[in-house]
Parts: sequence; structure tokens; C-alpha cells
Amino acid sequence: MKRHASLVSKHSPVMDKAIKPPRQRGTRTSGPQRQASLIGAATSSFATKGFRGTTTKQIAQRAGVSEALLFKHFPTKHALYTAILSEKVHYSELQEAVEEAAANREDRRLFLLLASYRIRKGADPILFRLLLFSALEGHEMSDMFFRQQYRVFHDLLAGYIQQRIDDGAYRPLDPLLAARAFFGIIVHHRLLHDILGLPMHLSHEATVEEYVSLFLNGLLRHELNPL
Repeated sequence: MKRHASLVSKHSPVMDKAIKPPRQRGTRTSGPQRQASLIGAATSSFATKGFRGTTTKQIAQRAGVSEALLFKHFPTKHALYTAILSEKVHYSELQEAVEEAAANREDRRLFLLLASYRIRKGADPILFRLLLFSALEGHEMSDMFFRQQYRVFHDLLAGYIQQRIDDGAYRPLDPLLAARAFFGIIVHHRLLHDILGLPMHLSHEATVEEYVSLFLNGLLRHELNPL
């Protein structure tokens, strides 16, 4: 027993957790690390309890810091919401790929890109939960979500559909309603499977292929063959 005890020094990871005081542990955390910890705590809290049901005190407690330190990094709740969006959403590569597909008139690739970005194995449901909470609570983040993250793809898809109508490839229809209908398929899918927990009977890839095929078949102009 004596020899065993001597093998566990104050430098052991096990003992380190036991003897290291909170203040010392905090001084070893960098500013970016602390901000990431606060963003993670806020995101988890908001996604579980909503925005109205979450206080800054609860966020600070979840992150293991004081409210004063929370406000030092994020002076306002608006700053915290903006940081969450910046942390959770990275659309630049998707937008570039979609714009390239649109320029080349690659219908199927464009719709597959948009659908597979949201319907894929391992997709994080937290952002979708935040969007639902913000919309139901009439929270300011709802407008931030739509204006900064979603509207660009709604407008882009509506504009592309109008272009394809002008090309004669799609039948005449309202491009904005068509774009909303396509994103509505994705939102409904995520509501069923990410929020309500309905099991998927097809793979994510097969599901996306099926949704895109169904939707494109409704858009394409089908000329009647002459008798």
C-alpha cells in the first residue's frame, strides 16, 4: 500500500483534479477558451429551457464562472446571441457551392446541396431547437436567425427558380412559394426526426435523393407529346 501511494504524485491527472483549486484552474484558461465555454453553456441552456426560461446566472453557473465574468466577455445578451450564431453556423462554403451550381444551371446538384446540408447523419439539432424557441417566444434571435442565416438561401433559391422558369425549364409558378415549399420539406423532416424523435426508415442520403426527385418533378416543364 505504501509503495502504491508513492506512485501517485501531485502531478498525477487524478490528484491534479482533486487538489487544484478553482481559481488556479481558471487562470490557466485562455480568453478564447473561456468564451467558447460560455457560448457552449448558453447554447445548451437556451436549447433546453428556451430564452425566457434561461437566466444569465444559470448560464454562468453552468459554465462554472461568475455572472461578472460572463458580462466581461459578453456585455449584453445580444452580444451572446450573435456569438452563438457565429459559433454554430458556417454557411460561406455552402453558399459558394450553391451559387456555382446555380451559375451552371445544375438543378439537381443545387437542390441536393441545400437539402443534404440540413438532412445528414450527425447534424446538430441544437441550432434548429434554438430557432424554434426563438420563433415561439417572439425572441429577437428569431429575426437574427432568418435575416442573417436563412433569408439568403430563400432569396437565392427563389431567384434561381425564376431564372429556370425564364429559361423554359420549369413550369410557370410563384418562385417564392416554391422556394418556401422546398425548405418546408426540410423543416418538417427535421421536426419529425430531430425534435419528435421519429425513426428514419431510409438513410439520410436516400432520403435527400427522394425529396429532391419529388420536388424537381413538380417543377420541371413536361411537354405533351403530339399524338
